[in-house]
Amino acid sequence: MNPEKAFIFKEFSVAQDRCAMKIGTDGVLLGAWASISQNPFSILDIGAGTGVIALMLAQRSHAEIIDAIEIEANAYEQCVDNFEASHWNDRLFCYHVSLDEFAAEIDDTYDLIVSNPPFYEENYKSKNTPRNQARFTDALPFQELLKHTSQLLSEEGIFCTIIPFKHYEAFLAFAEAEQLHIQKVTFVKGNKNSPIKRCLLQFGFTSVQTPEKDELTIETKRHQYTQAYKKLVQDFYLKM
Repeated sequence: MNPEKAFIFKEFSVAQDRCAMKIGTDGVLLGAWASISQNPFSILDIGAGTGVIALMLAQRSHAEIIDAIEIEANAYEQCVDNFEASHWNDRLFCYHVSLDEFAAEIDDTYDLIVSNPPFYEENYKSKNTPRNQARFTDALPFQELLKHTSQLLSEEGIFCTIIPFKHYEAFLAFAEAEQLHIQKVTFVKGNKNSPIKRCLLQFGFTSVQTPEKDELTIETKRHQYTQAYKKLVQDFYLKM
């Protein structure tokens, strides 16, 4: 691993020079926020990219199986390298496969499924095909993601994801169609004056009468982070 091209966290490093989508706030938020209170035995990361979310969950949990799938060849190879370079390489495994192929071939279910899915579905696309594949919803439509997640999730398992706020209502409707019920929501804002930008969502087959809802603000001003955000990510970022 070339240290000049790696993103250095407190307990692991992530090379990302071969990945179309670099490490960003969304993935780190999801990796830190996803609940492990049920002590998952098995975890699946759908669309792993660099592998950062799976690595964060390996650090946070005692899960014995942490699988990831990644369809883009360069990202897959990089994810494998990042897994192998980590302290938890005996628990981490990445498959070079599409979600529908993976779901068709595997009989196992997972106690925790996470995904930071593509979502720039209507904006201008670049000429960089791997980047388009990583960023645009047509590479992994929300309905396809939820259909296969429902199939791969254990009866008491949970599914955690992060999506743009503008897709919130539609995503919940798609999830309900697959018997995945919203259990927890965190609305994410850049600063106190900005609109809600993202939603961190937790689903399961168990319906709750009143889903838990809260709000997370990342910054008080540029590069000045709120205590809530620092508390969430402090086990990972070097300067938190």
